[in-house]
Amino acid sequence: VQLQASGGGLVQAGGSLRLSCAISGRTFSTYTMGWFRQAPGKEREFVAGIDWSGSSQLYTDSVKGRLTVSRDNAKNTVYLQMNSLKPDDTAVYYCTHQKQAIGISRMVPMYDYWGQGTLVTVSS
Repeated sequence: VQLQASGGGLVQAGGSLRLSCAISGRTFSTYTMGWFRQAPGKEREFVAGIDWSGSSQLYTDSVKGRLTVSRDNAKNTVYLQMNSLKPDDTAVYYCTHQKQAIGISRMVPMYDYWGQGTLVTVSS
C-alpha cells in the first residue's frame, strides 16, 4: 500500500492550500482516511478524518471552519482544503489509512499506512 501526498508549500497567513493524497494497493473506498500533522519539536497530531463514504468527517478543534477534508473514491484520492491559514498551521502534513473500516479515530496507533508527508509553511 502506498500513499503519495502533495500540495504543500509556502503561503502567507490568511492564504489557502489544497493537499492531495493518492493511495494505491488497497481498496481505498472501504476505509477511513486521516490527515495528521507534525510541527518541529512536537508530537504528531490528528487534524481531520473522513469515513469511507465521505459522509462523516471529524476535525480537531483548532482547524474547524478553516480546513475541509474530502475524498474522491473513483480517483483513490483524499484532499485537505486549507483556508485562512495561520502560522500555527506550519507543519509536515501526513495522510494515513485507518486500520479499521468503521469510525474515525484521532489516535496515531489506529492508523497503519502513512504517506511521506508534505511541508506546509505559513508565514506571518
